[in-house]
Amino acid sequence: MKKQTAALHNLGCKVNAYELEAVRQLLEGSGYEIVPFAPGADLYVINTCTVTSIADKKSRQMLHKAKKMNPDALVVAMGCYAQINGDSLTKDPAIDIVIGNNKRMELLQAIQAHQESGEKQDARININQTKIYEPLEITRSSEHTRAFIKVQDGCNQFCTYCMIPYARGRVRSRRPEDVVREVTKLAENGTREVVITGIHVCSYGRDFETGSASASAADPGSGRNTQKTDLLYLLQQVNKIPGIDRIRLGSLEPTVMTEETAAGMARLEKLCPHFHLSLQSGCDATLARMNRGYTAAEYRGIVELLRRQFDRPAITTDVIVGFPGETAEEFEESRRFIEEISFYETHIFPYSRREGTRAAAFPDQIPEPVKKERALVLRELGDAKRAAWLQQFTGETAEVLPEEKIRVQGKWYWRGHTPRYQEALLPADDDSASIAAGVPVQVRILDVLEKQYLLCEQIEVF
Repeated sequence: MKKQTAALHNLGCKVNAYELEAVRQLLEGSGYEIVPFAPGADLYVINTCTVTSIADKKSRQMLHKAKKMNPDALVVAMGCYAQINGDSLTKDPAIDIVIGNNKRMELLQAIQAHQESGEKQDARININQTKIYEPLEITRSSEHTRAFIKVQDGCNQFCTYCMIPYARGRVRSRRPEDVVREVTKLAENGTREVVITGIHVCSYGRDFETGSASASAADPGSGRNTQKTDLLYLLQQVNKIPGIDRIRLGSLEPTVMTEETAAGMARLEKLCPHFHLSLQSGCDATLARMNRGYTAAEYRGIVELLRRQFDRPAITTDVIVGFPGETAEEFEESRRFIEEISFYETHIFPYSRREGTRAAAFPDQIPEPVKKERALVLRELGDAKRAAWLQQFTGETAEVLPEEKIRVQGKWYWRGHTPRYQEALLPADDDSASIAAGVPVQVRILDVLEKQYLLCEQIEVF
């Protein structure tokens, strides 16, 4: 009998990517053959995103594209857009199954129910009411050497521009022993680097009950657990796993980083000195309208704290330009702040009006041409800062974890990353025969190429 085929497509963040990889492995385990997202598949699964109005539009487009590629196929809408807009999707003739957040593991049951009844299936819950963490897991990574590990879901922040708390619900954390078990399996299957990620990863453990049985070792005198199960504790456990050489952190919120946490992280030999610390604006008035919960000065203090604890850590960030009410003076205040901090990388996003958020109803919406102009200013600043930050490492040695071969300026290179997540290039010629994906290489940094890459040469280690 011919195998049923399934095509998958992901929209959105690294958390979404992890979740779809778990679904991929679930389908493979049940006998499906995974095929490219092209005409002819029996099943199409689109993991949707709703972070912006543009993401909503792309989600709808991909769902309808799937049905056009094979009108007889089952089309599944999964994820954040499906969670928020499930009522309309169940009325859409192109959609057969709607799977909301926290229900991905019920996909096979939903497919069977549809096949038996011929009726649309709507697998959603009131995501704002659940305290249950969905038990997703992967045993191998599609990136081979690096794997993203989801440890937390939901957000309690309610930034005024963001729909994610409504799509993902409140903070829910995964038990540390489950994370350790998954990472151990990945290490056994060749993964050398893990990225700890979540929707609001710094909130990890906040939802655990005090003294819960799975938190840590019990205090023999009291019979209760005394170890605080937070992000630092989780990192300490992952740091002990054999076969894992590097641990990275996903996006962090500046409100939860303390001196104690940073010092504890600095003691973990496998933790990479790379921190994505979301800023969004360097202007206090704009931050207040965003409901970010910190000031620019407080953010600067966290950056200084990390730079005290780590040697030249790579600090990367996100910035929104053109937020409602952002005056020319406020933008300039934000620009100066970004220039002073000197980030390794600055990801710039023009504000996207998202219906259903508080910011969508704010007065003084910024015209699109102004947003584009401000975004260009910050991108040029970010490119210059990145090149300058990279240049300081020329002449030094570093460890690179090769990942793939790419072509740059007409030549082939091994591309990999240093612990600081700097992109590094090693010539892929006859002399590079000893280089292999996933095997660390000691290099000397020669130059900065295209303001983005560290050009390196392999060095012998005695």
